[in-house]
Amino acid sequence: MKSEPPTPRFAAEVLVTWFRKEGRELPWREPDVSPWHILVSEIMLQQTPVSRVAPVWQQWVTRWPLPSTMAAESPATVVRAWGKLGYPRRALRLHDCARTLAEEFDDQVPSDIDVLLTLPGVGAYTARAVACFAYGQSVPVVDTNVRRVIARAVHGQAEPGNPSTNRDLRDAAALIPEIDGDIFSAALMELGAVTCTARNPDCARCPLPHCAWVAAGRPPYEGPPRKTQGFAGTDRQVRGRIMDVLRTASGPVDRSRIDAAWLTDTTQRDRALLSLLTDGLVEQTMDGQFALVGEGES
Repeated sequence: MKSEPPTPRFAAEVLVTWFRKEGRELPWREPDVSPWHILVSEIMLQQTPVSRVAPVWQQWVTRWPLPSTMAAESPATVVRAWGKLGYPRRALRLHDCARTLAEEFDDQVPSDIDVLLTLPGVGAYTARAVACFAYGQSVPVVDTNVRRVIARAVHGQAEPGNPSTNRDLRDAAALIPEIDGDIFSAALMELGAVTCTARNPDCARCPLPHCAWVAAGRPPYEGPPRKTQGFAGTDRQVRGRIMDVLRTASGPVDRSRIDAAWLTDTTQRDRALLSLLTDGLVEQTMDGQFALVGEGES
């Protein structure tokens, strides 16, 4: 007779025990880390690997231990410190968020999700992550890793379908135990990051007592081909080249230096520069030079 899958509560207890023993020792998981530091880590970790974030995060929280210390800096200083983490608009949003926290919240990161959602740069995922990981609230926190684990363990699918905020949160919330809900949410995310990975999942080392996907024989993904885009030759690369020029400069630079950053396609280069101006990362001075936001002449 085929055995029934264990109850979600039992599975949750097993996963929490596994996480406490096997979870990675990441710097933002230390007990003395403040909600502000956790907020910084969550913004940085969006679309950027842990290995690249960790050293930069450590520099930032040492340099800017409070929102007010960051708010006192110019936007250009913060963007320059962002370095090569990618998607530098996140640095601008974090600077705006720091200013809001300093001016309106007495340097404190709020714990209420609805209030967190009013902060610049804080979306649905980040608000729940801060509430959970900084304040220990038992709320679902859903990222790509969590969606993949639930798709496999619960629904028996190799990969999740298209994202749906309501459905994804409902699926995750149904698994949260009454006790240690915050730890469970972190464990679920950890499992997807290190074991139940997109490629080559290590099912032999999975702590879950039952997985619907494994029980079904690990059927392959049958959805539409997933779109992947490289980095080389994209507008993102061109934007990065231009930002490199401006980050390493001591002040505004001539257009010739911008042009020299990308000679392959001048139309693409002009488009990338315009997008940086539109995003507020770069500004043009009165005499036609270019600089990081806040460093140009008024």
